[in-house]
Amino acid sequence: MAIKADRWIKHMAETTGMIEPFAANQVREGVISYGVSSFGYDIRVADEFKIFTSATGELTVIDPKRFDSKSFVDFRGPECIIPPNSFALARTVEYFRIPNNVLTICVGKSTYARCGIIVNVTPFEPGWQGFVTLEISNTTPLPARIYANEGIAQVLFFEGDETPTVTYDQRQGKYQGQSGVTLPKL
Repeated sequence: MAIKADRWIKHMAETTGMIEPFAANQVREGVISYGVSSFGYDIRVADEFKIFTSATGELTVIDPKRFDSKSFVDFRGPECIIPPNSFALARTVEYFRIPNNVLTICVGKSTYARCGIIVNVTPFEPGWQGFVTLEISNTTPLPARIYANEGIAQVLFFEGDETPTVTYDQRQGKYQGQSGVTLPKL
């Protein structure tokens, strides 16, 4: 008999520390929901952000090989305002330890998507661990508000029948163990 997704997530979080801190039930009262859902886990955004800006007034080319950290303004607070047609980087409240036979996909929550706020789809590979760096885009022509310590995205878990030949930690992936909002690395 197959284990239901929500039970599997609870079991893994409680026995292996896969998600810390862990909310065993979906929390909704007065906040954008977070915690265990039917087939995933709704993660929270922490209160630290890097807001993309053109502060120098110069036209800057965004280059993932030569990323200029001066393209961001650091901000910490209970709410973050993302400028129109811009984005912010943030991190999750939760720390993840992904088992070697599991792949996750992180997708945005519909509450934000219905406001034109998109969280980039990203995988957490087998063997990866750390706080997740999130990219939150404001696709609208108006400023957008993000609420810290509330739900921002959902993580879906896919359990494989076997482990990959080389896991993320075995190949010493460049984002292994990240602790804060992490900029692109080459």
